[in-house]
Amino acid sequence: MAQITAGTWNFDPTHTEIGFTVRHIMSKVRGKFEKFEGSITTKPEISESTATATIDLSSINTGTPDRDAHLRSADFFSVESHPTMTFTSTGVLEKSDTEFVVTGDLTIKDVTRPVELSVEFLGEGKDPWGGTRVGVEATTTISRKAFGIDFNIPLEGDKVMIGDKISILITGEAVLAA
Repeated sequence: MAQITAGTWNFDPTHTEIGFTVRHIMSKVRGKFEKFEGSITTKPEISESTATATIDLSSINTGTPDRDAHLRSADFFSVESHPTMTFTSTGVLEKSDTEFVVTGDLTIKDVTRPVELSVEFLGEGKDPWGGTRVGVEATTTISRKAFGIDFNIPLEGDKVMIGDKISILITGEAVLAA
């Protein structure tokens, strides 16, 4: 069983990144969300632990301002009417001392779908500022169309400009609340 101190852990935004990758024509585009908040509440029985996150969709950054503006528009996230994406865990399955499967509900544009995150526990320890931190890395793949994000442009040969599968990678540090 993993040895994680029971308590509430708040993600440190300066040491956490929520990134994604999506197929675009013949390559892949990478991006991240720069504003978010989230927490993990660990329990002595790890299966009773929970996690939540709220992501500010207007903070999307792919390194191309025009593309980011288009992603904020009604073609994609509709951030004026749906400013956030949320995740709430529904279960935790411990696979080993460092590997977990966290199930939960992901909501984008008022559409909620179940997702499974493969989570690697990277460790727990003291930081130089007197706090206690944990490190985690989580991955999942979702269908953007399942969340009502189906904008696309057809290309020659039955191809499309934007892939349906979105790979998500969360690399984070969280600080134990006092």
